[in-house]
Amino acid sequence: MKRIFLIGYMGAGKTTVGKILANLLGLSFIDLDYYIEGRYHRTVSQLFAEKGEDDFRMIERKMLHEVADFENVLVSTGGGTPCFFDNMEVMNEKGKTVYLKVSVEELANRLEVCKATRPVLKGRSGEELICFIAENLEKREPFYQQAAVVFEAEDMMTEQDVQHISQSLAAIL
Repeated sequence: MKRIFLIGYMGAGKTTVGKILANLLGLSFIDLDYYIEGRYHRTVSQLFAEKGEDDFRMIERKMLHEVADFENVLVSTGGGTPCFFDNMEVMNEKGKTVYLKVSVEELANRLEVCKATRPVLKGRSGEELICFIAENLEKREPFYQQAAVVFEAEDMMTEQDVQHISQSLAAIL
């Protein structure tokens, strides 16, 4: 029985790497955000807007506890998941946590192209986006650093890069 939890800031590659890594390791893949959306029949953005962050984080915690009992699974968490309640403790107790670490500048580059789908980033660009990411990452880093494995995931420009990162992680895990 194996459980792996990928953590890191949005845009770090948790879902992209997670799908390939799960396949390499013969595990089922779960994106926690999609899991929540499937259970609540609302997007994460809708849940945030309708219920507020506090209630959303309670839902997220409940769903994390649920998937943390699944067997032979790789879970890609939301960027904030490790930073609330006892979520990091639960993930570390139930399985192996992997922090996909990426620099602020690279995160800004990745998120610039998809910020329309991420409400918290709408209207932010350039220096403002970099400052926003840097501020949030600084708050989250103490939680992310509690991961069993900290993996530099900076170079993820091509499909080959993603394959290389996934294969490197598979060898570690």
